[in-house]
Amino acid sequence: MWRFFWICLGGAVGTGARYLVSGWAVALLGPALPFGTLAVNVTGSFLLGGLMHLALTTGLFSPTLRVALTTGVLGGFTTYSTFNYETLQYLRGGAWAIGIANIVVTVAACLAAGVGGLALAQWWAGP
Repeated sequence: MWRFFWICLGGAVGTGARYLVSGWAVALLGPALPFGTLAVNVTGSFLLGGLMHLALTTGLFSPTLRVALTTGVLGGFTTYSTFNYETLQYLRGGAWAIGIANIVVTVAACLAAGVGGLALAQWWAGP
């Protein structure tokens, strides 16, 4: 139960950090492109790659701290970082077909799900 508590607390911290970093990026670079989302996704991918390597190859992080930082903080910050890390693990392991399939299926399925959710909401509430 404590692990769950730390993950939830980390998620709250990550969500707040996402708001701050995204707002900072838009203020700095302007709203012409989704720079806030880009900044969050790139930062989260970088942090998750580093944290997972350190957590899995050293004794610096307990399992609870690792999951609180990765699933909690970075999960609240961005879920793209997890997709990125998992895909990189396939590619680094030489499983190119699975890695590329993961990219294609994830992007296509998420876009299709977004269209489906939008269509359902428009059907229910009107355009």
